Amino acid sequence: MATDSWAQAVDEQEAAAESIGSLQIKEKPEENDSSSAAPKTEAEGENKTAEDEDNEDKAAQSLLNKLIRNNLVNTTNQVEVLQKDPNSPLYSVKSFEELRLKPQLLQGVYGMGFNRPSKIQETALPMMLAEPPQNLIAQSQSGTGKTAAFVLAMLSHVDPNNRYPQCLCVSPTYELALQTGKVIEQMGKHYPEVQLVYAIRGNKLQRGMKLQEQIVIGTPGTMLDWCGKFKFIDPKKIRVFVLDEADVMIATQGHQDQSIRIQRMLPKNCQMLLFSATFEESVWNFAKRIVPDPNIIKLKREEETLDTIKQYYVLCNSREEKFQALCNIYGAITIAQAMIFCHTRKTAGWLAGELSREGHQVALLSGEMQVEQRAAVIERFRDGKEKVLVTTNVCARGIDVEQVSVVINFDLPVDKDGNPDNETYLHRIGRTGRFGKRGLAINMVDSRMSMNILNRIQEHFNKKIEKLDTDDLDEIEKIAS
Repeated sequence: MATDSWAQAVDEQEAAAESIGSLQIKEKPEENDSSSAAPKTEAEGENKTAEDEDNEDKAAQSLLNKLIRNNLVNTTNQVEVLQKDPNSPLYSVKSFEELRLKPQLLQGVYGMGFNRPSKIQETALPMMLAEPPQNLIAQSQSGTGKTAAFVLAMLSHVDPNNRYPQCLCVSPTYELALQTGKVIEQMGKHYPEVQLVYAIRGNKLQRGMKLQEQIVIGTPGTMLDWCGKFKFIDPKKIRVFVLDEADVMIATQGHQDQSIRIQRMLPKNCQMLLFSATFEESVWNFAKRIVPDPNIIKLKREEETLDTIKQYYVLCNSREEKFQALCNIYGAITIAQAMIFCHTRKTAGWLAGELSREGHQVALLSGEMQVEQRAAVIERFRDGKEKVLVTTNVCARGIDVEQVSVVINFDLPVDKDGNPDNETYLHRIGRTGRFGKRGLAINMVDSRMSMNILNRIQEHFNKKIEKLDTDDLDEIEKIAS
């Protein structure tokens, strides 16, 4: 799948799994995750569609990544920079001191645990802090320090003596806006002269009032109302305009139009900063409309490798046989931590229940949970309170738990047409073998069709997957330990 919405395909995959012989796929819409629903203002009152629910899943995954990140991704990717002016003196920095930040901001940066700039911060911060202001479009996945980078830029450009909004930051959902606000509050902890206000649902202001806070963060509909309809903000005084999570933003009904309408109110010399995890054509088209004459930074996703992962398959005849084989393996995998992937929430729930009835300590993670609940489950797993996590594709990306050394595909990943989903396979088993360590992937095969899928996965990656005899688990124990 090319999409980043891993949870969205869960029910489609169940349909594919159940009818894979005839390939008659029944598509079922995802259940609504109310915790990630985009806030509705007067300008956002459209009926919800299946596409909207898909987009909410994208927002939920982004929020989940923000909640569970307690440090930066250790990325080795090179940063690709495309500048509008090849003679520009912009440069890369290796320390925050080189940026000549205000002492109270430098104190805030170090207080957040940033000892040195991340890959994207090295390149983006000199651009964002340059005079005259430089516009920027940046691609970077969650955990690379992009939020801290644009927050630092906003705090640096604010004149604390002027008691009116100078920086606007637009996020696609209420919850994502709150998360960015927390970063602003943390980084600005020693800079109390600069104040923050949230343009989000439920924050009702008296008509006719003018905001005195210098930074406003919120969702597109409310921000548009505050700039235009209610005139709480004078858009002509805005110095920095940040669009975060642009790929999620433009996928949500109405948000693209609202963001463009806000941008048109701003002065020509306003600095435009746009961040996105993906650079699909729709994001590019949107970015070019919002950000004139931009510098462009690309930080590609970490390329995951199978080189450190030993892959096996286990032959079974039914779901119950797969469960028995799993129980045979279980003693070996609990030496370390393991993730077990299922096609669907239904299968994941059944498997977790069966393992619990056998007396095993397992955690369950699936898409119907609220984002905060998912984050709590992941934190417990990361802390080792449960050794085994049973999950759907909601967990296939973005979760780095160093202790995970075993991944089990209880169901092989297929797309809605019943073909091998190679990208999902890569990201599933990529949860092990992280940080250069050895990992183990075990695939459960229960039919001729699933064996064919496994063979096609082998061909795609040009990597042999060996048959595992569950009566001889010495190799598993060796790798898992």
